[in-house]
Order: sequence, then structure tokens, then C-alpha cells
Amino acid sequence: MRFAEEFRDPKAARALLAQIAGVADEIGATREAPVRIMEICGGHTHAIFRYGLDKLVHEGIEFIHGPGCPVCVLPMKRVDECIEIAEKDGVIFTTFGDAMRVPGTRGSLMQAKAAGADIRMVYSPLDALELARRNPDREVVFFGLGFETTTPSTALSIQAAAREGLANFSVFCTHITVPPPIRALLDDPHMVLDGFVGPGHVSMVIGTHPFDFIADDYGKPVVVAGFEPLDLLQSVLMVLRQIGEGRAEVENQYARVVPEHGNPVSLAAITDVYETRPSFEWRGLGEIEESGLRIRDRYRAFDAEAKFGIGYGAVAAEELAEGCACGAVMAGRAKPVECPHFGRGCTPDDPLGALMVSSEGACAAYYRYGGARAAAE
Repeated sequence: MRFAEEFRDPKAARALLAQIAGVADEIGATREAPVRIMEICGGHTHAIFRYGLDKLVHEGIEFIHGPGCPVCVLPMKRVDECIEIAEKDGVIFTTFGDAMRVPGTRGSLMQAKAAGADIRMVYSPLDALELARRNPDREVVFFGLGFETTTPSTALSIQAAAREGLANFSVFCTHITVPPPIRALLDDPHMVLDGFVGPGHVSMVIGTHPFDFIADDYGKPVVVAGFEPLDLLQSVLMVLRQIGEGRAEVENQYARVVPEHGNPVSLAAITDVYETRPSFEWRGLGEIEESGLRIRDRYRAFDAEAKFGIGYGAVAAEELAEGCACGAVMAGRAKPVECPHFGRGCTPDDPLGALMVSSEGACAAYYRYGGARAAAE
């Protein structure tokens, strides 16, 4: 595969691993604890386990898995509200497929669909727009879910609906942003991190500067990374070199895709359509200030919260299933295999916790790439 094979070259990988080992040895000579590097993006978590990078890198390096999967941090109350809307007469509720199985207190969207609600999987909000055009007598609701990566497409769809006067289309907005939870994790006195592998797809939209605070305020290096094995290995090496040299900067390994200042068209659409919520709940992490987006008043006609009278307010963090370690895993305080439910009461086919739902969730990645055997032993 062109543009992929060159980033999966075993010879180049071995060379990078040797360089990583050399720098890690130098750093390890001055400390006892391993170098703890958090990958922010769930896509990186998946790639690390798919390619076995956690086993290939120097033993003095430990990957910490951050809250980088928007499906995994979806609060149960929000799932309940999706079901409430979907069960209303005349509604076609549309969503990305990976949100279908996220458990709420009343079950999942998949279960609501089986019970008779008209819930349809779509690949883009444009699919939902087309459904609204074809079904003028039905209310079509799109579940706007995801980080900055998917936020522009939802914003552009709302703008298109406004231009067309498509009164039967609305968005149930649950878009969230990456920097605030990273700041919350860094403010946690129990969190010990040495550096970050920054999110490639998010940075493609917002650029690299929104992560400056990690280096400037907390003195931690950040390297925005691509998703192939060599991307990740090179990014780890870049983080280690910063640590070894006593530097803390934001560097861009993924420059072939990520522009320094982001995508101006996407950023303009986001600014036009959305404003920041005072706070928003993250499953397992609780309320995080200014971490969510809501639709501006000028587009109120396309806001499902307003249309259906469902308003978001700060809520107490929900209780996870007894013994469920999702919150600890997302905060980097535990590994998936340390959860008593992992691979037993919680599997990808029957997820108990949100981290087992999406392929980008840490628990699902562990399970798929060897964790199932570990759970059985």
C-alpha cells in the first residue's frame, strides 16, 4: 500500500528501536522509575497494541493510555437522552456505528433500536441531511459526537441545513475538546507523566499550538504523531530526546498532514456554529470545565436540545459498575487487565464498560491483541 508500507518498514523500525533504547538507557541512568509517556489519541492506543509497540520498546518506557476515545468517555446520561429522543414519534435518530453499543442506564441505542425505535447508522452527518431531505414529514436527528476531528463536518452540515431551510433536521451535540481533560489530568496530584504523544487527527483540525500549555505550564514535552508504527516510534524517540536534553516543547512529527495553525476552513465553521459549554461530564472522569461544545443561538432551530426540550446541566459523576476500572484506566492509574471484569463480565461482544465498546478504547485494544489470553490465564 503506497504511503503506508514505507511507514511499516521492519528495518527502519529496528533502527528506531535501537535509538530509543540508547536514549532510554541514558535517561534511566539518572532515575529508577520508567519514562511514562501518555498517548492522547485512542487511534494511537489501538496502533500501539496492533503492532506490539508496547512490547518492542525499551523496558524503561511505559505507555499510559489517555482519554482519547470520544465514544469511551460518553456519559451514561447522554446515552439515556439519545434514547429519549429516538423513542419520540416521528423521529429518525442517526448516529455513527461505534456509539450504538455504549451502555446507558436504560441500555444502549442498539437495544432501543431492537425495541422499535427508528435508529439508523450513518457514516457522515451528510447522510443524515439527505435523510431529512427525503423524509420531510419526519424529524431527523444526528448525534453529533466526537473530538475536534468530527466537529467540522457536523458544523458544516448545520450551516447547509440553515441555507436550505431544512426545518426537520437537528443535531444532538455532544462534541468535546481534547485540551481541557489533559489539563485536568496534569492537575491531578496522583498523575505522574513525563511526556505526551499528541493526537494527529485532532491536530489536523486545530494545529499544534493548543497544546503549548502542556510544555509551557507543566514542563512536559509533546510530539504530535501519525498513526503508523514508524510514526509512533519516531515520536517516542523525539519525546525521549526532549527529556534527555531537558527540553519541553511541542514538536510535530506528523507534519505531512498536520499544519501548525490547523485547518482555517474547519476552524471557521466551528467558531461560527459552536460555543463552549461551562462544563461537560466525561465518563469515568466527571465534570471538566469548558470541555464541551454546544450550538450557538443563531442556529437554535437545528439544536436538538432546544427542539426536544433536553438541556444539559452539570451532574454528579455517575457510578460505574462495581469494580469497573474504566475511570482509573482513562486517568492512567491502572491497566485494563487490572480490572476484575476484563475479559470476563466485560468483552467487546458484551461490553460492561465504555472502554470495551470502541476499537480505539484501551480495554478493547488490550483484549483484541492478546489481553483475551491474559484474562483467561
